[in-house]
Amino acid sequence: MMAFDYTLDFKTIDFRDSPELYRVGKGEQGVLLVEPYKSEILPHWRFKTPDIARVSSEKIYEMFLDYLNQDDFIGADMARKFLQMGYTRSRRYANHKSGRKYKQNPQKESSKEAQLQARKDILPNEVDPVKAESAAIFKEKWTQAKTNEKYLQLLKKHKAMYEQD
Repeated sequence: MMAFDYTLDFKTIDFRDSPELYRVGKGEQGVLLVEPYKSEILPHWRFKTPDIARVSSEKIYEMFLDYLNQDDFIGADMARKFLQMGYTRSRRYANHKSGRKYKQNPQKESSKEAQLQARKDILPNEVDPVKAESAAIFKEKWTQAKTNEKYLQLLKKHKAMYEQD
């Protein structure tokens, strides 16, 4: 699998018109970069309470299915990434009230060694059952998306067409 390409000019690329430029990458990579999908999905992405998470995840999953019906793999993959991000962010807030996992932000450290050290300095868990429920709601929809048969077929096709070495 080819890595997500962060060198692209995301401000000018319309990935609906240029699907050959899209790389799946790992996890949620590019979720806040790939247009027009980011602008279409982001307004619906919320997880503050289980009720809000339920409405949000259902709307984004509905968008996921709509993208699949249009054979729009990139749209479906971006919706899948937003569902995954709903899970991971809710989970982070479920474990850490501040939303911060580390005492110091490892990405702001100047060396690899300092980054590795910062990743070892994890704040203590403060369990929030409300955010944990929001995470479970998103996880269910994310699992439905990433195991959807048509999604898996389009993923395979996209990789075969655009991610050959």
